[in-house]
Amino acid sequence: MNKDSMRKMIWDFLEDNHLSIHLKSPHGRIPNFIGSTAAAKLLRNTEEWINSKVIFSSPDTAQKKVREYALADKKILIMASPKLKKGYVSINPKNTLNKEKIASTIDGAFKFGNSIKTFPKVDMVIEGSVAVDLMGNRLGKGGGYGDKEISYLFSQNVINNKTPIVTTIHESQIVEKVPMEKHDKKINMIVTTERVIRIN
Repeated sequence: MNKDSMRKMIWDFLEDNHLSIHLKSPHGRIPNFIGSTAAAKLLRNTEEWINSKVIFSSPDTAQKKVREYALADKKILIMASPKLKKGYVSINPKNTLNKEKIASTIDGAFKFGNSIKTFPKVDMVIEGSVAVDLMGNRLGKGGGYGDKEISYLFSQNVINNKTPIVTTIHESQIVEKVPMEKHDKKINMIVTTERVIRIN
């Protein structure tokens, strides 16, 4: 199965089984899945999360609760702008007291944060996914932005091979094998609505 067929299969399944929270269709997006808050709560209780001071996140709606928890837990949040059109923004939790819900949105991130080019050391990376497998291969929505974000963090020497690179997904987004190309970047931690999977 190629990447496009796999994306369609996942999008169709989520839509047909009412597992997607979208006003329209999940097609063409990182799916915002039923249970994204449960997955965020599971992640929040991991040792990796507790030990993190700086968290990087994609701007996907499915990861909004993760961003909200990062700010509520007094972690510096660095967020990629959609399609990287406005680069990266850093949000200091000191500026978002009781406003974490707003600050975790795309508009809120720019309201409460500042654009940055120089990054601090990043302790955890969160990416949205359409599908993943248990070997750490990840499939995005097709724009390559997740791969670009991870590559950039490596190029800036702010993450290394031991940094948790996490995705939060619905169980049904785990597949047997994601087709990979040379430029595709792996993840090493999957958090679903039910479990935490660490990939060696």
